Amino acid sequence: MIDLPGLPQKPFARDAACPLDGVRVLDLSRVVAGNMVSLLLADFGAEVVKIETPEGDALRDWLVGGVAANWKVYARNKKSVCLNLRKAAAKDLLLKLVGTAQVFIENFRPGTLEKMGLGPDVLHARNPKLVIVRVTGWGQTGPYKHKPGFGTLAEGMSGFAVLNGFADREPVLPPNQLADCTAGTYGAFAVMMALRHVEVAGGQGQVIDLSLLEPLFTFMGPQAAAYKAGGKLRERTGSRSTTAAPRNVYRTRDNGWVSMSASTQAMTERLFRVIGRADLLENPRYKTNAERVKHAQELDAIVGDFIGQMTLAENLEFFDKHEVTVGPVYDIAQFVQDPHVRAREIVAEYPDDEMGTIPMHGVVPKMSRTPGAIRAPAPKLGEHNREILGGLGLSDVEIQSLAEGDVIYAGPQRKK
Repeated sequence: MIDLPGLPQKPFARDAACPLDGVRVLDLSRVVAGNMVSLLLADFGAEVVKIETPEGDALRDWLVGGVAANWKVYARNKKSVCLNLRKAAAKDLLLKLVGTAQVFIENFRPGTLEKMGLGPDVLHARNPKLVIVRVTGWGQTGPYKHKPGFGTLAEGMSGFAVLNGFADREPVLPPNQLADCTAGTYGAFAVMMALRHVEVAGGQGQVIDLSLLEPLFTFMGPQAAAYKAGGKLRERTGSRSTTAAPRNVYRTRDNGWVSMSASTQAMTERLFRVIGRADLLENPRYKTNAERVKHAQELDAIVGDFIGQMTLAENLEFFDKHEVTVGPVYDIAQFVQDPHVRAREIVAEYPDDEMGTIPMHGVVPKMSRTPGAIRAPAPKLGEHNREILGGLGLSDVEIQSLAEGDVIYAGPQRKK
């Protein structure tokens, strides 16, 4: 474990008022996509109750250096109730909680919720206004609906991997949970639209069919239109763009990297002048963007040679002075040291009972009148059993009886 000196130290804003205060979310999902939906809602004040199995969300087992870092970030601002849904009494408790909630999130395979006796018809019978988010790999319909689906498969099928990397190498999957986080962002947006519908258009809930595949495909841009228009499949081009040049990453003298995107004619002309190559403006190979794209490799050599004569810091200072769009390529150790990152508190340290403090990204986006807040750390398994179940009218004696009957669990009783 290492220290990250200089990061802002922030307490949990436990009493912060947020725009989604009063919205209760029951989150039965596991791993990333569903947790991303509920994280975005929780950051803006929703009371997210994680309904966990006795084994707990699988994120609790994604350890880094012995620490469940993924769980600590994705489960911040949430509460945990641990129900053994194999027991009829646990399902009864869940249905009672459904009557108190506005949103319900699950990521079982299609049909599983129905087999449990908890399908949308049952949930809506208990709460007609409930917004139900169903997260799957491939959606609730179609020939692939019953296939298992992780984000990796969606990243491959969507066209992302085949365009990522270099032409002479294999397709490259992203190094993070891109499909899950993309779907989660879409899911939170869909929840807000559905809640708006409940508020103003008749008060009826609905089902949000959220696959991992479709949101990521929309992020791929106009691929189908471009294929029809051009009649060619795009090849992997590394960090080059197929629409503008120069655009790439370039090595500096001290083995750092900068990224550059001179994607407008005015920016390209400025770049050529400041690197002392105004003559390129009269060269037909580089005069227009269309020609520059055709000769991007030659152009990269010219630009790269100039950048390679200076250190990372010198490049940033030089191009910033001349207002050319160049920026650093950071790893996380460099990112957290950047003065802009610190000034905007993009990352800050929050109290943690294992690590002392834990660095986490701030609430996104920043809003002037109704900001979100990080109000609480990720919960221990079943930490909020008494609080949430007590809110249903159960006494401490009844809750203890449920625990003794293996209907509910708390952290120390966690099973594998």
